Amino acid sequence: MKIISYNIQYGLGRDGVYDLNRIAAEVADADIIALQEVERFWKRSGMVDQPAELGRLLPDHHWVYGANLDMDASYRSEGGALINRRRQFGTMLMSRMPILSSRNFPLPKLGLTDHHSIQQGALECVINTEFGPVRFYSIHLSHLCPETRLPQIRALLDIHARAPAEGGAWCGGHPDPKSGWTEGAMPPMPDEAVLLGDFNFEPGSEEYALLTGPMTQRYGRLGSIKGFFDSWTLAGNEERSGQTIADQAARIDYCFLTAGLRRFVRKAHIQASATGSDHFPLEIALS
Repeated sequence: MKIISYNIQYGLGRDGVYDLNRIAAEVADADIIALQEVERFWKRSGMVDQPAELGRLLPDHHWVYGANLDMDASYRSEGGALINRRRQFGTMLMSRMPILSSRNFPLPKLGLTDHHSIQQGALECVINTEFGPVRFYSIHLSHLCPETRLPQIRALLDIHARAPAEGGAWCGGHPDPKSGWTEGAMPPMPDEAVLLGDFNFEPGSEEYALLTGPMTQRYGRLGSIKGFFDSWTLAGNEERSGQTIADQAARIDYCFLTAGLRRFVRKAHIQASATGSDHFPLEIALS
């Protein structure tokens, strides 16, 4: 199974051209795709409904979009009819396998006076993979500083910890079987999870340690049975190696997995030849 995480910068490539066809070509062979900075109806990107367009370009993938910025973009037609439309910015998950259920979680945000601060979030999708049902998250954290990211990571860890006990999108049956509430199979809420996205921190940071465990001089990083593991290092790469953004010698895009999925990681690769965004796609192979 091939997984890709890619901050597409709303389709704006390194050549200054907006091109969703190029984005689609760079991720088309993946089974599961987590995208960040996907938008709807912004002037800068041509007022395009980008999730719908990416869905059209990748017709063999199921998809869900999670709007974190959601603002009015309605207008009146020439005849005076109200056209209801939302200007949105968020994350997306695409899968060759059906997406059994999804939820979108807003993450903590700091209100600032002089610096751009936007609502960030985590889009959850439950997918039944060859390794069993797994929760996949497409995540975009604050670009500002550790003090804005650490509360977001704590919120992510809380979302993850409580999810299995919350049960699927519906559970427990219904006293009236004719009510329609139990239509379809009851979706699971599995223990195993994969966090994908643009986390805006580097290995060795406090944020990285909060997810993956502390680094010790004698024993290396101490991974927890309830924590997350960096697929990049599981695949044999050095923790501080790799570059996922074109203008920084830094790895800030990740695929973190729960302990039960560690043994399936076979390869981690950064597609540095990609030109569709200021980020590079991160590819993970599991088998």
